Amino acid sequence: MRAGYALDGDDGCIADARHHAAAFLNKARAEHRLTVSESARDLTALVVSELVTNACKYAPGPVLMELRLSTRSVDIVVWDSDPTIPAARTADPGRIGQHGMEIVKAVTQELFIEQEPVGKRITARIALTDTPSLG
Repeated sequence: MRAGYALDGDDGCIADARHHAAAFLNKARAEHRLTVSESARDLTALVVSELVTNACKYAPGPVLMELRLSTRSVDIVVWDSDPTIPAARTADPGRIGQHGMEIVKAVTQELFIEQEPVGKRITARIALTDTPSLG
């Protein structure tokens, strides 16, 4: 299962992205009978918020978000037009803001960042259940 969304980068696009992610996971539960833990729902909303916020803040133009589902995980893919590869900064409890990539790295199973001919694509993978898989 997969779905793609074009976000215009306006003030409401972050809330729209979270809404799309919640609806996508609800559909996975209802139509495909997949187990999606509350933790997975919360982490998906958090990662969507962080990635789309960064894209809207640092990249001119539209933002594309794709959600991909497997039986074990959801991939959140965000494309924006800025080619700069983001980096998690070192922990600094005194710093206000700019903790987004630290958060995303901490809560995802895998994180891929790819430069594209235009911009970059970030893929974050979140487990659907709280039970670690064997193998």
